[in-house]
Amino acid sequence: MPTRSIVFAGAGVFGTALAQRLSWNEENRITLYTIEEDVIADVNGKHQNSKYFPGRHINTSIVATGDIASTYEADVLFLAVPSKVIESFCHQIHGKARKDMLVINLSKGLAEDGGFLIEKIPFNRIGTLKGPTFAVEVMNGDPSGMTFGGTKEDHEYMREVLTRTGITIDHSTDMRAVEFLSVLKNMYAIAIGIVSGRYSSPNVDFLVMTKAVSEMRRMLRLYGCNEETIFNYCGLGDLGLTALNDLSRNRTLGLLIGKGFSNDPKSTTVIEGLRTIKLLGELVRERHLEQDFVVLEALYSLLYMHTSLNDYYLTVLA
Repeated sequence: MPTRSIVFAGAGVFGTALAQRLSWNEENRITLYTIEEDVIADVNGKHQNSKYFPGRHINTSIVATGDIASTYEADVLFLAVPSKVIESFCHQIHGKARKDMLVINLSKGLAEDGGFLIEKIPFNRIGTLKGPTFAVEVMNGDPSGMTFGGTKEDHEYMREVLTRTGITIDHSTDMRAVEFLSVLKNMYAIAIGIVSGRYSSPNVDFLVMTKAVSEMRRMLRLYGCNEETIFNYCGLGDLGLTALNDLSRNRTLGLLIGKGFSNDPKSTTVIEGLRTIKLLGELVRERHLEQDFVVLEALYSLLYMHTSLNDYYLTVLA
């Protein structure tokens, strides 16, 4: 019989994929909480989530519900809702939920005020789980690695949750660093995508990727985060996945820009990296750190100051 109640707030692409993998561990009882009534009916009636994974079946032990009370008594609550609603959702359930519940953020992004999402979660036990994981491959059952940010005790607990799922985790006690790296890699994936769009050259890709890694470490240091976290799955692993694979939306945007199709930051495509470029590009300029963040400055200038692509290439490839 299942011994742990695992609830996912949000039944979108990644929430569904990770729920499927956690269901491989028979000690986990998985519930998807969602406001999408068609998803609830599909999961409970047909054991599918055809809205996000058409034609794919999910474990018959997974149930879906629209009752928010399902989140109150979870042993582990995974936040798989959009980053912009993390804070409001957590405050909505905080007064009614178990005080010892482990709340883990899966969403990637910064808070509306530019702060860290993890600092907006008003629970006693919190963590973050990030890493090089395309949802479709998680759903397919491919071996995957992620970084758990949180206490050592909760890391050990999460290893038990993930037993027999084919997902390996490493660990950092610096939750802010784990969260920040998941944001930084998106904008640098755009940067690398741009040069890939023009040159289609591994030499050029890794030239810029090496610069990106250096800048990511400097940005971690600037924010008082542990820069060694870049060597975890959430760092180099996630940057490589996002920057060098065409399943990545951020890389795809970079490719389009590099080929001359688009450089409009108001694109209707949801690209997490664009907001980060604007926010951190302005921060770098305010602190006169342009020479320390050459790739970021070139990205910001291209997308928000309307400099030319040629200027971008000359800067990042110098």
